[in-house]
Amino acid sequence: MVTEQAAQVVIEAQGFSKQYKKKMAVNTVDLTVRRGEIYGLIGPDGAGKSSLMKAIAGVLAFEQGRLQVFDVTIDSEAAAERIKARLGFMPQGLGLNLYSELSVEENIDFFAQLRLVTPEQLTERKQKLLQMTRLDNFRDRAMKNLSGGMKQKLGLVCTLIHQPELVILDEPTTGVDPVSRRNFWAILAELLQEHDMTALISTAYMDEASRFHRLSMMYEGQVLAVGEPDDIQRQAAGSIVELETETLTDTLRQVKQRFAQIDVLGSTIRIFVDNQPVDNAADIVAQSISESPIYSIHAIEPDLEDAFIALLRHGKKLTMAEQEQGSLAIETNNRVLAASEIAIEARGLSRDFGAFRAVDQVSFTVRQG
Repeated sequence: MVTEQAAQVVIEAQGFSKQYKKKMAVNTVDLTVRRGEIYGLIGPDGAGKSSLMKAIAGVLAFEQGRLQVFDVTIDSEAAAERIKARLGFMPQGLGLNLYSELSVEENIDFFAQLRLVTPEQLTERKQKLLQMTRLDNFRDRAMKNLSGGMKQKLGLVCTLIHQPELVILDEPTTGVDPVSRRNFWAILAELLQEHDMTALISTAYMDEASRFHRLSMMYEGQVLAVGEPDDIQRQAAGSIVELETETLTDTLRQVKQRFAQIDVLGSTIRIFVDNQPVDNAADIVAQSISESPIYSIHAIEPDLEDAFIALLRHGKKLTMAEQEQGSLAIETNNRVLAASEIAIEARGLSRDFGAFRAVDQVSFTVRQG
């Protein structure tokens, strides 16, 4: 007898491994995604996210482990074919699941025919999805002439046109501008809720983690942490101290002698202080700086990206060279900041695509550094 909890499991991977020649892309990963969840895979390039997602979508074979989707064990091409009608898969890359010479509407119609959507269903769904994505005014535009954000929204429409039970989206917002990213997520959340879909979504952007019910943090083919976003942040015990000083380079040299995780944003130095609450962290950092006057200093809770790097450090998965790379680059940039030469200057730039003006009289200047 199948329990209610087991019946709610849409994806289950146990000891999943995928190897490319001598390179282990995914190494004994466990994953459980329940019905109705928006589940995230978060990690940098090369973490193994795409390989895992392709296997779940039934388009990539694997060497080791057990994988079930909709209670079907994915162990052959025949088994993969049994689930494909119930899922939608959008691979990584802007518009890679689309056809460049076809128009927006022609792409949608093609995928609808491929997925056996009836003409009546297509008319209703297409109109609604085009309006939601604000692509209805671009029906006749060729896909190759769309912006990055528009390509991703069209890719989403084509992925969802048959209303799949499971949606698999591989880094759908990579390379998309911030406004289009927010718009993409709003559209996706509404569609998933309306049709009671389950979604497995990968991203390299840590700030998108709050959109997931649960997530797995991946690095070099392994899962570093699993849970709700807030739970994962609490797994990395510590606080972030933000400070500004008169001499950025000298201050960096001093804090690097004591703290392993340091980042720089403009003129602000961000330091992860292990195992210290917010109340104590700022004083500990201030005591380590003796040669540089401090303009401002305060402590805050770490965000998910801070937690990710901290978990890597404590798991000894991050080399010392990788830890220092960011700070060394900032020191180099800091020396360039004094230069006044102009690196880029644009005046009154405009760009038209037919009757559509994409850039309208834009001017800006970028200085060295």
